[in-house]
Amino acid sequence: RRLAGLTGPVEAESRRLREREEELLGAYRAIVGARLGGARIRVHGDYHLGQVLYTGNDFIIIDFEGEPARPLSERRLKRSPLSDVAGMLRSFEYAAHTALFGSAERGAIRDEDVPVLLPWARSLSQWVSSAFLRAYLPSIQAAGLVPTDRDQLGTLLRVLLLDKAVYEIGYELNNRPDWARIPIRGILDLLRGGS
Repeated sequence: RRLAGLTGPVEAESRRLREREEELLGAYRAIVGARLGGARIRVHGDYHLGQVLYTGNDFIIIDFEGEPARPLSERRLKRSPLSDVAGMLRSFEYAAHTALFGSAERGAIRDEDVPVLLPWARSLSQWVSSAFLRAYLPSIQAAGLVPTDRDQLGTLLRVLLLDKAVYEIGYELNNRPDWARIPIRGILDLLRGGS
């Protein structure tokens, strides 16, 4: 519905995503009726890099009220801990892409260099995400909170990443339309088989 008001890279990427709507819906169908392992618990609900403070010796996580735009009844629902993991992984992607797009907007790099540098931003995000998962998953799996089956874990995490990115598109279109390209690219990467 908002496509007509978009311009530039956001409009082009939005058109590509619209063409893959059925594929996106199919990705969600992967969990319909599936019996996935793990547990549902109270989660942070708005976990991202902005909620993690480094004190010099340790990290402190803040703002446990959940996503402010969601109703309280929804924020109180128990969820897979992977929903917070998806939020952090999306945050890593935002950090890499915001640095790249911000550098172009400030003139630190030429606009025509952005497509050449995009794979590097993706690589950085994927490397940091992999390091995070390698540190996080052994402990959480040992506690029985996430699926132990690798395929179930991958399916659930992929759907939660897509869900987070779809939510981000709505947020960005309402607040910072030019930033919508970040979650749109994230969804397109996930549909291509990225993680």
